[in-house]
Amino acid sequence: MESYGILAWIVIGGLAGAIAKLLMPGKDPGGCIITILLGIAGALLAGFIGRAVGWYQPNEGAGFIAAIVGAFLILLIYRLVLGRRGR
Repeated sequence: MESYGILAWIVIGGLAGAIAKLLMPGKDPGGCIITILLGIAGALLAGFIGRAVGWYQPNEGAGFIAAIVGAFLILLIYRLVLGRRGR
């Protein structure tokens, strides 16, 4: 994924973030930009974890499914952190 450039990260991150939001419905603070950023962060997290456990080579990015799972985890953490701040 890294060879596609920043535009691919934004597109794949946006799609992964949107799918993660569909899988975890509910009210989130933030809009489209936050969704894209969470998706990109999820893809980076998935790539980091995948390289750490040997699923990906050093210059290989995470796959689309792994990016969705990473975005889902980032969204879950995001909701937990913001939920505690609001109390």
